Amino acid sequence: MLNKMPSPSTWVTVSVSSVSCDCLPVSAGSSMAGSEILEQESSYLELCRTPVRFEEISSVNNVFFDEANKQVFAVRAGGAVGVVVRGLDEKQPISFRLEDKGEIKSIKLSPGNRIVAVQRSGKSVDFCNLMGEATEYSQECRGRNCYVLGFCWTSPNEIVFITDQGLELYQVQAEKRSVKLIKSMGTSFVNWFVFSSEGPTLLLSLTPLGNVLQPVLAKVGNLVKLTKFEVEVPVIPKPPRLCLTEPDVTTAVIYGQLYVVVLRHRVRTTPSQAGSEVWLYHLSRDGHTCKIHVLQLNSTGCFATNVVDNLVVIHHRASKTSMVFDIQLKKVSEGPVKLHQPVLPSLPICPFTIQPRAGASLGAGTAVTTCELYSTSWIVFRPDIIMDAGLGYLWSLRLRLPRIVATLPDRLQLVDFLLLRRDCRPVLLNVCSQLLSGGQAGGLAVVSLVFDKLNSVYKEWLEADKSDAAALDGGAGGRPPTPHKPVRSHAVVDQWEMYTSVLVPFAESKTISYKFVIAVLMEYIRSLTQFHIHAQHYLYELVINTLVRNNAFYQLHQLLQYHVLSDSKKLACLMLSLESFYPPAHQLALDMLKRLSTANDEIVEVLLSKGRVLAALRFVRASGGADIMSARKFLEAASHVGDSLLFFCVFKFFEQRNQRLRNSPHFNPGNC
Repeated sequence: MLNKMPSPSTWVTVSVSSVSCDCLPVSAGSSMAGSEILEQESSYLELCRTPVRFEEISSVNNVFFDEANKQVFAVRAGGAVGVVVRGLDEKQPISFRLEDKGEIKSIKLSPGNRIVAVQRSGKSVDFCNLMGEATEYSQECRGRNCYVLGFCWTSPNEIVFITDQGLELYQVQAEKRSVKLIKSMGTSFVNWFVFSSEGPTLLLSLTPLGNVLQPVLAKVGNLVKLTKFEVEVPVIPKPPRLCLTEPDVTTAVIYGQLYVVVLRHRVRTTPSQAGSEVWLYHLSRDGHTCKIHVLQLNSTGCFATNVVDNLVVIHHRASKTSMVFDIQLKKVSEGPVKLHQPVLPSLPICPFTIQPRAGASLGAGTAVTTCELYSTSWIVFRPDIIMDAGLGYLWSLRLRLPRIVATLPDRLQLVDFLLLRRDCRPVLLNVCSQLLSGGQAGGLAVVSLVFDKLNSVYKEWLEADKSDAAALDGGAGGRPPTPHKPVRSHAVVDQWEMYTSVLVPFAESKTISYKFVIAVLMEYIRSLTQFHIHAQHYLYELVINTLVRNNAFYQLHQLLQYHVLSDSKKLACLMLSLESFYPPAHQLALDMLKRLSTANDEIVEVLLSKGRVLAALRFVRASGGADIMSARKFLEAASHVGDSLLFFCVFKFFEQRNQRLRNSPHFNPGNC
């Protein structure tokens, strides 16, 4: 808990679960200048457009934040204590009153917002039900001579007290207005703690240096110690003192894995010396923890950390810019540890315009202003929250994916980056369209690699989808289905999206050589085939239509004759429709239908439509269907030809068939 605004040397990720801070108001800015407009156009990070607005810090109002529930509390003193709770995901604020029993150090709602817990002293926590009678009830910590550092809700009716001597898990019985001890866990002296709702998990700082961290998993009705680990300390002071402090440590979930994030400050006396670093310790499910990622900041000063869409965002106050790291990309290994540089150039967050509060009078001198970015009154919370208690604003940090396209000139690296982001499909498709718009054959190698990257992810998605379907079928057959679907961190661009959004507009372009269009289309089909993905018929149709539109019939003939385009009934029908443009297409279609071995009826219909009745009869007899075929269809086709000899031959053929099958040459009425 912070009782005053962070000092410049500690402007880092605040890893406590509630905060009270006396923030200085941000000075009113002027209207947006030209440089700010330029920043807005180039910035790839922005504050959400619908922030939570609350009553700012004042002499009669205090502000708290609960990271677990992402709720901000405005607590107004004077007589009864009035509390207004707002959250990013809550449409309506929650309002209630508490008895004035002294200064509030921390306040949090239980999951489900049924019970409010309030810490006013170092010995106890008070509770009040928001439903029914509002009488408060209290629970003191059980340890002797211990001090309550804080508390965290681990479930709707379980809460853990963190004391300087260990942990105490309680069950809160709202109906009885009572609190029952479930389990206690003693440790050596606890300096500070960090709570993560993932698990939920607690990190306790032990030893005089504070660099030994004890993870504790909070299960329903139980506390489980995991293997503790030690954070390296470059220089051990004498006498020993606290070297790893609470603001330097937080937790983050990145690509579905829980990490302990540690900021290590360094002082640079020369530009060649290494700057500060962020160390990521992976906290595995079996309790083992090890350092596997190091983010090199290449600068010193005051930092703060967010995680947005699996990207680690490091804000640097001195330069008023933000660095972006992706632990899946651009890494250099040094043994088991992977070193990372920023994947994007350092840029400021997009300027945010402060709107007048509802009901505020707008005088002649009132101007819309932009808030001060990277202000000393900013407080940053997990995973993507930025709060300015002096202004009364709470934002979530967002990515502006379209702006990132211009900052990464390497198209392959850009595609790798975008494939790992949420809601990136429109941007990916736009990148593919831009890549093809040049129309240069020299770029075909890059296009090929991009297709391979997209289809590699597409194949993984198809396989995972098939596994999910098999698991569901297994559950229906008596075997238990797979309890959890695999985590899919990649975006997927399927054939239909690529066809409709990229390939069709590209093929219809009047400024690009049709030869390059065909090369790109065949490259996409090649990529699908390489990953054992069946190419859909509309891709082949696009190839054929492009060739026909440019009178490239010889090339079309070659592609079909050598089976580069896969056989299908729909493709054969398309070829039949092209006979008037290219007469050999008729025979190519018949050959394709014959190779399919499942299109005998279609072949007969095609031959009859062309008046080739005898050829149709020979085909039916060769395929073994003469005994079951309808005589009426053949006789009508022969009649339409207008050749009496042909009609006679067909008629005699079916008479002989009837004689062989029924010992009578006559036709059955209604069933020829």
